[in-house]
Amino acid sequence: MHNPDLLRSRGHSTRFGCVLFNPLPLHPTPPGRGDGGEGKENMKKITGLQVQKKDPNRVNIYLDGEFAFGLARIVAAWLQVGQELDEEKIAKLQAEDSRERAWQQALLFLSYRARSENEIRQNLNKHEIPDAVIEETLERLRRDGFANDKKFASAWVENRSTFRPRGRRALAQELRQKGIDDSTIESTLEGIDDEALAYEAGQKKARKLSAQEWSEFRKKMSEFLARRGFSYSVIAPIVSRLWKESHTEGEEQIIDDEEIA
Repeated sequence: MHNPDLLRSRGHSTRFGCVLFNPLPLHPTPPGRGDGGEGKENMKKITGLQVQKKDPNRVNIYLDGEFAFGLARIVAAWLQVGQELDEEKIAKLQAEDSRERAWQQALLFLSYRARSENEIRQNLNKHEIPDAVIEETLERLRRDGFANDKKFASAWVENRSTFRPRGRRALAQELRQKGIDDSTIESTLEGIDDEALAYEAGQKKARKLSAQEWSEFRKKMSEFLARRGFSYSVIAPIVSRLWKESHTEGEEQIIDDEEIA
């Protein structure tokens, strides 16, 4: 830890919690003479390292007395005031920072729920992550098991079927919107029982419509199931079944097959 009194005694200063050194010596040596040879004129000296107030996980880097750029704290961990950096080293630091920023943003985005690769790509793009870094990040996510479109599609369908049952058509449309390819969608929806899902989706709705006459019940229930992505061939028999189950056996109202169809 720097001693402020010692820094002041050496002609240095502290400002905003950042150690700032005099950017140039009082009697600079001409480039290429006594300073290590050619190329030294392209070196920049770190004159300050300052943790950002709004984001303590990032550090502001000052070169030759002026703010240069920010880095993730983990990327800047090995930097020291007084260290000299050439253009190549600066470029590597900024590239590493871009990768770290993309990784942390991806993990944050995934912390709320599972995501498709396309959703992750769009989110990183929104945060102005370079395309090449986005692809590197996705590859790392795949390798570590955080990105897998097949698992995502299966989890999405399972969740929908449990909490908000929908037909194959609606599920396929939702997965396409998430960027899932057709072959994955087809394999994921294989074995989906639309009739079972339609019946499950309609049970709660049927209780709300139990006081309605048959014609109104049929209209509203059919519209509800259609919005959930079920076809008419599935809807018609399910509506009849739900109607019969939601009314007592002693009721006189009769439904014939022609009226249902």
